[in-house]
Amino acid sequence: MNKRKSGLLTLATLTIAAIFHVIDIYDFASINPTFLKVLRWIFIASLMLFAYFKKSLTTWILSSMVVGVELGLDFPEFAKNLKVLSNIFLRLVKTIIAPILFSTLVVGIAGHSDLKQVGRMGWKSIIYFEVVTTIALIIGLVAINITHAGVGIEIPEGFHEELPTTAAQTWQDVILHIFPENIIKSMYHGDVLPIVVFSVIFGIALAMLSEQKRKPLLSFSESLAETMFKFTNIIMHFAPFGVGGAIAVTVGHLGVDILFSLIKLLMTLYLALLVFVGGVLFTIALLFKIPIRQFIRAVSEPVSIAFATTSSESALPIAMENMEKFGVPRKIVSFVLPTGYTFNLDGTTLYLSLASVFVAQAAGMHLSFGTQLIMGLTLMLTSKGVAGVPRASLVILIGTAASFGLPLWPIMAILGIDELMDMARTSVNVIGNTLASAVIARWEGEFDDEKALAYVAE
Repeated sequence: MNKRKSGLLTLATLTIAAIFHVIDIYDFASINPTFLKVLRWIFIASLMLFAYFKKSLTTWILSSMVVGVELGLDFPEFAKNLKVLSNIFLRLVKTIIAPILFSTLVVGIAGHSDLKQVGRMGWKSIIYFEVVTTIALIIGLVAINITHAGVGIEIPEGFHEELPTTAAQTWQDVILHIFPENIIKSMYHGDVLPIVVFSVIFGIALAMLSEQKRKPLLSFSESLAETMFKFTNIIMHFAPFGVGGAIAVTVGHLGVDILFSLIKLLMTLYLALLVFVGGVLFTIALLFKIPIRQFIRAVSEPVSIAFATTSSESALPIAMENMEKFGVPRKIVSFVLPTGYTFNLDGTTLYLSLASVFVAQAAGMHLSFGTQLIMGLTLMLTSKGVAGVPRASLVILIGTAASFGLPLWPIMAILGIDELMDMARTSVNVIGNTLASAVIARWEGEFDDEKALAYVAE
C-alpha cells in the first residue's frame, strides 16, 4: 500500500457510501441505518490510512474533522466530553501568542533600525484594512437584503439559549483597550493589540540604544522567536486531536433540528463570504501579483485550524510561520498579522452587518438601506479591539441591537448556530489577514517571489 493506492481506496469507499446514502435519502430503497453507519466508518478508516501515507499535517487535520463530525452524529453524548481536547489545544496555543508577538516584533523593528518603515507599514495597513472591511460590510448588507433570511423566522418550540452578558462600550473604552495598563495582565488575558503596542514601543526604544546595549536584548529576542516557532511545530502535532474534538462537540451539541429553521441565514452568510473571498480577496491577490495556488497551500493549515476551533488565535502562530515561508519578511508578518486581528476582521464585519439586518427582519422592522449602513458602520467600529473575547461578535451584536431599538429574541436563535457561523467568519478573518501581510510586503517592495513560487506545504 502506498499514497496513491490509499487515495484510490478512500475515493472508492467515499463513492460507495455516498451512493447508498443517496438511495436511502430519496427512498429508492430502505437501507438499514447500521449498515450506513458501518459504510461511513469504513470510509473514515480508509481516510486515516491515506493520511498516514500522505504524512501532511493539513491532511491529518481535515481527516480529524471528518472523524469529529461522525462522532458527533453517532455518539453525541460522548462527543460533548471531547471539549477537553480542543481546550487543551487552545490553551497550548495561547501560551505562544504573547512571546511570539513580542519577540518577532522587537526583532523586526530593532533588528533593522528602520523606524520610518514601521510608520509606513502602519498607515498602509490601516488604509488597506479599512477599505477591505468596508467592502465586506456592504456585501453583507446586500446579501441579507437579497435573501430576506430573517423574514418569517420561527424559533423551534422548547428552544432556550442564555445570552451572554454585555456592557455598552463607549468610543473611549475602545481606544483605551488599545493601550496596555499592565503588560503582564494583557498577556494573561490574551489581548493581542495591547501586546502589539507594547512590543512596537519596546522595539523602537531598543532601536534607539547604542549597539553595545541593544545587542544582548536583540539576541535574546531572536533566540526567543526561533524557540517559539519550534514550540509551535511541537504543539501542531496535537492539532488534529484538538480540531477533531472541537468539531465533535459542535455536531453533538447542535444536532440538525435547529438548522432547518435557520438554514437560510446560514447559507446567506456562507454564500456572502464566498463572494467576498472569490470576488474581493481573489481580485486583490491578482492585482498585487500574489501567487494564488501557493497562497492557498500556505493558508490551508491555519484556515482549517481556525474553522474547527472558531479561534483566530489558534491559527496565528502557524499562519505567521507559513507566511514567512511564503516570502513575506518576518518583520512585516509580525506587524501586519496581529494588527489585522483587531483592524481587519473581514469575516466578522460581514457577519455583523448581515446579522443585524436579520434581527430587524425577524422582528418585522423595516430599515432603510441608509439606516442599515449606519448600523453596519457602528458595528464595524465597535468591533475594533475586541479580538480574542469569547463570542465577541455576539456581544457586539447585542449591544448594537439595544442601541438601535432591536429586540433580542432573534439573537437567541442566532446563538443556536453561532458556532457554525463562527467557523466561517473566523476562517475568512485568517485568509484576509494572511493576504494583507503579502499585500503590504508587495507594497513595501519586499515580497520574495522566488520563495512564494517555491512554497511547498510540509
